[in-house]
Amino acid sequence: MKAVLCRSFGGPETLQVDEIGWPEPARNEVLITVKACGVNFPDTLIIDGKYQFKPPFPFSPGGEVAGVIRAVGEGVAHLKPGDAVLALTGWGGFAEGVVVDARRVFPIPPGMDFQTAASMLYTYGTSYHALKDRAHLQPGETLLVLGAAGGVGLAAVTLGKQMGATVIAAASTAEKLALCREYGADETINYSEDDLRNRLKELTGGKGVDVVYDPVGGALTDPALRSMNWNGRYLVVGFAAGKIPDLPMNLPLLKGCSVVGVFWGAFAERQPKESTRNLAEIIGFWQSGKIKPHIQATYPLDQAAQALMDMQARKVMGKILIVP
Repeated sequence: MKAVLCRSFGGPETLQVDEIGWPEPARNEVLITVKACGVNFPDTLIIDGKYQFKPPFPFSPGGEVAGVIRAVGEGVAHLKPGDAVLALTGWGGFAEGVVVDARRVFPIPPGMDFQTAASMLYTYGTSYHALKDRAHLQPGETLLVLGAAGGVGLAAVTLGKQMGATVIAAASTAEKLALCREYGADETINYSEDDLRNRLKELTGGKGVDVVYDPVGGALTDPALRSMNWNGRYLVVGFAAGKIPDLPMNLPLLKGCSVVGVFWGAFAERQPKESTRNLAEIIGFWQSGKIKPHIQATYPLDQAAQALMDMQARKVMGKILIVP
């Protein structure tokens, strides 16, 4: 089978597409023929040795896949060859096939295609966990989403509206903000042109925002943190800007707000029942037409490096996929 391989840490340009043997599923594992694999910001980190997990070389990036089960290992009773599934792989998805722990594999609901299925787990899983479990977002509250046109950001915009919040989407271009409005944003801020803090004062009447969803970090963190309402919750989701900011810790004290970490992968591992329940609720939102992933583009395996470079350059709106 063909696979995109990382043999040493580096940028996307170091990846190679090679022919390798099909893996065999061990006990409690399944082998999936990959039909689509989501491309996510952690994929750019894991190949550069900057992610929380460092797989042994050689490995393929790609943490979420949709496909068809090709074989099952000993001890797997609830899945069988031919089943259409989506799965959390961690890595390995940029390939024609991947072996996955059966506990991380879920049936694709009726009517959902493979590309949609490969767009659900990371973005909506992260954002729903953040807003529901970490921020306890309430109807009538104001939610600021930074990097709002990206995968997790656009999911947060949509889910925030579903949860009854007033959503302010902040992004870097008019095109990105137009997409955010399509997906439910009540107000938008172009932070490449406008002063983020001043616009938030205007939009909230000086009160500030109740919840900040921040997958960006960098220079946006300080003005966003200074724009929080009393008892607000600042969600630390990621650092797409590349810089982990230093927080002025007097601000949480003065504003009575919380700075809350969001690590969805660890949540799914440590609290599988709660994570599975969240996934079921997300699938329910999709089935009722309340959410729909925005898939900007698909790439074949030999263009996987370009997909990751587009992700790094923050050219992606919504989701992009690798389709072997």
